[in-house]
Amino acid sequence: MAMQPDADCQLCPRLVAHRQVLRAREPGWFNTPVPAFGDEQGWLAIVGLAPGERGANRTGRPFTGDASGELLYRTLSDLGLSSGSYGGTVDDGLTLNGALIVNAVRCLPPANKPDSAEIHQCRPFLKEQLRGMPHLKVVLALGQVAHQSALKALGGKLPKHPFGHGAVHRLHTGYTLVDSYHCSRYNQNTGRLTGEMFREAVKAAIAARA
Repeated sequence: MAMQPDADCQLCPRLVAHRQVLRAREPGWFNTPVPAFGDEQGWLAIVGLAPGERGANRTGRPFTGDASGELLYRTLSDLGLSSGSYGGTVDDGLTLNGALIVNAVRCLPPANKPDSAEIHQCRPFLKEQLRGMPHLKVVLALGQVAHQSALKALGGKLPKHPFGHGAVHRLHTGYTLVDSYHCSRYNQNTGRLTGEMFREAVKAAIAARA
């Protein structure tokens, strides 16, 4: 199993059909399974849900081009995990320091909601990505789906490690999983996740490295 599905991955028929619709409607967009971004030699992996339609599916880089990325990358910059300035485009010169960002599902799902079969089909790519990071110590999961998929990819057991914002899970496989609510526009607008809450979750991931 490769770390990245090929550009015309056929594993999920619903996502393939949606991709074809977007390719016809927006031929200038990325419209392909979105690869991970960042430092594959890093100690931290940040796992999101799936590409956003006008974010990663458009630009080709996780959390790039939408409101979730603005909060994520601003926080990483503030805490020393990135260099350069986030400009919302793949050519903004931004680099990550010790961290890599990847989604649990690599393709854009309709209504931003992958189904359970799609999450399952994409998990081997996530597992290979995480297991392929030789210095990985901590995974920050953004949302419950990312938590569940990352936990399974890391060899953990769901009943022992329920999702909870700010929760820190020490896994028997040697990794630490830290949870945060997803930094989506919806969660920000409803107040479910504030900038300070997100900052504290990232700081918990940094503290868990020790």
